[in-house]
Amino acid sequence: MKHLLVNVVCKSNDEKEKALLELQNVCSQCRACDLCKTRSCTVFSDGNASAPIMLIGEAPGPDEDAAGKPFVGRAGQLLNTFLAEAGIDRKNDVYICNTVKCHTPQNRIPTNEEKRACQAYLYGQISIIRPKIILLCGTTALQSFIDQDLKITDIRGKWLNIYDDIEVMAISHPSYLLRQHSTEPNTPRWFMKKDLEKVKAKLDELM
Repeated sequence: MKHLLVNVVCKSNDEKEKALLELQNVCSQCRACDLCKTRSCTVFSDGNASAPIMLIGEAPGPDEDAAGKPFVGRAGQLLNTFLAEAGIDRKNDVYICNTVKCHTPQNRIPTNEEKRACQAYLYGQISIIRPKIILLCGTTALQSFIDQDLKITDIRGKWLNIYDDIEVMAISHPSYLLRQHSTEPNTPRWFMKKDLEKVKAKLDELM
């Protein structure tokens, strides 16, 4: 399924940061679903507004809910390791956000209603950033863009035809990899390493 970008034209980093801040301010007051009743804050994003890579996760965990930034807990630290090993700089190369901007109780999977409530914020971020590459991190992020029956194991590591001018790939969520310790060939961590190496090669090609 093809997705269309909203016609938001922000050429400079300052313009992008201003547009993202305006969107974040609206998001911070959101009451579109019941997650507003249990969150500490909305968790909007982290990273460079002009980053060539946009990584979209599932939803903030308790560490992220407390810090107000995505991927700052153990899963985020593991993600940093994988990115660094692939030669991708999280601070400069990656803009990170989640499908859902509020922590879900007991870290449960966000409902379709909750994902729809956050959809305008997510698509707004994509339209402002206009990255060269989008990484859909985990099944929830993947299913927010394509067929609900597909799982990461079905499609990870492949370039997906979602946008005409953005390369999109699904990768494993680092929280899943926290439970997978082996780095032997054909294990989840090995696949993650290979997938991010493929992303780095594509980034070098596009840049």
